[in-house]
Amino acid sequence: MIIDVHKLKELAISESGLIFDPTSGTIYTSNSVGLLILGALRDGKEDIEIRNLILNDYDVDELTAERDIYDFYNQLRGSGMVKDV
Repeated sequence: MIIDVHKLKELAISESGLIFDPTSGTIYTSNSVGLLILGALRDGKEDIEIRNLILNDYDVDELTAERDIYDFYNQLRGSGMVKDV
């Protein structure tokens, strides 16, 4: 999987969960977990680091945290920000 960090950094992100892609003009919404994952990806964090951030910030188990990451990656795939290798 390849994450286009440059494209992620171009996104305009509000604290309320609105995400604007200036390249396509598309507006997305996200919950707080998605915003945490997106911010961590923009900072270059690896999956394990992102999982640990979720575990520290939310009352969830490891499986739930990993599922949240996987689900968010699938959403990023749909937007073209993540590509499978």
